[in-house]
Amino acid sequence: MTQQAHAERAHALLGASKADQWINCPPSARLQESIPDKRSEYANEGTLAHELAENKLRRRLLICDSKERKRLDAELENIQEHPLYCPEMENAVQEYVELVEERFMAAKARSSDAVVLLEERLDFTEWVPDGYGTGDVVLIADGVLEVIDLKYGTGVPVSAVNNPQIRLYGLGAWSAYSYLYDIREISMTIVQPRLDSVSTDTLPVDELLEWAEKVVKPAAELAFSGEGEFKAGKHCRWCKVKGSCRARANKNMAALQHEFRDPALLSLEEIGSILHVAEQLKTWAKDVEEYAFEQAKAGKRIPQWKLVEGRSNRAITDKETARILLGAAVEHEKFLKPQELLGIGELEKRIGKKELATLIGDLIIKPQGKPVLVPETDTRPELNSVEGDFAGEDF
Repeated sequence: MTQQAHAERAHALLGASKADQWINCPPSARLQESIPDKRSEYANEGTLAHELAENKLRRRLLICDSKERKRLDAELENIQEHPLYCPEMENAVQEYVELVEERFMAAKARSSDAVVLLEERLDFTEWVPDGYGTGDVVLIADGVLEVIDLKYGTGVPVSAVNNPQIRLYGLGAWSAYSYLYDIREISMTIVQPRLDSVSTDTLPVDELLEWAEKVVKPAAELAFSGEGEFKAGKHCRWCKVKGSCRARANKNMAALQHEFRDPALLSLEEIGSILHVAEQLKTWAKDVEEYAFEQAKAGKRIPQWKLVEGRSNRAITDKETARILLGAAVEHEKFLKPQELLGIGELEKRIGKKELATLIGDLIIKPQGKPVLVPETDTRPELNSVEGDFAGEDF
């Protein structure tokens, strides 16, 4: 699949990538239908990473004749000349490729006729109108079908457990190949190499089909017809109308109507509840501000608000000329910074994670992080106390 093909993957009304939204809030699908997608540099970066991954996997896992190798060589050269290509991408994609290769070798160990499919078009229209998607990797061996999905971004870790997107990919793959193979189990894996995150969820086929019939199909029918109830929740994160959605506004305004008991000071129990509300309100407020700003930029008036010129910082237009003029008049230490070592993240991008570890791995440490208050659902272990666990540390 070419880079253009990767970038132009069809985004159906009820696409798998938006499944969390239209399953939980069915009418949001039609509400967003006429709003164009915004293509970001992060999305372009992800597209290029997927193309690089496919190129590498075709070389390593599939039989290639001289003509195919020549095509892959030319494709790889184009990828490496792309301005978004960098050592960090090369290393992250290589980690993903090695994991896929390990999974394929394990599948072949179970069954000598194991099948690997790359960038497979998956059809789950039996449960979702116009339901199609693209599976990065599909493996089939000894009654087990595995779908592996690459996510190149560095945002929040995405778990495969109860993940509707990859479940739909699993359904599509099962639908396509169940007549050829006796598939009894579906394994679904999400790989985020830049976050060192790999998660897998495995379900018996019957359990996945039951979810499709009882959860997906009814929600898809409502979403396709533009019916159902608007419902706010975590699925709002990527919704195109999250800044102006009334259901989300109602939910957040209701959160403000918190009833407190009589004492002048809040209890720790009340503080715990308020922290959840505050986090929710901060996110919502930011989304509303961004929506209002975009509307104002488009020429629409927001009552009681106006666009003004913001503050700016002074800037040197020609730093090289300024350097020459200053150098002729004053000592260098008065206008030049001493040489500084780049941060570890930037060094990994420019040199590569593995090579940097080889060169100066013994000099890199990860100091104890400062304490941070998070919801108890966070997977990190709880500290016993700041005094005990951070003795001798300065905050």
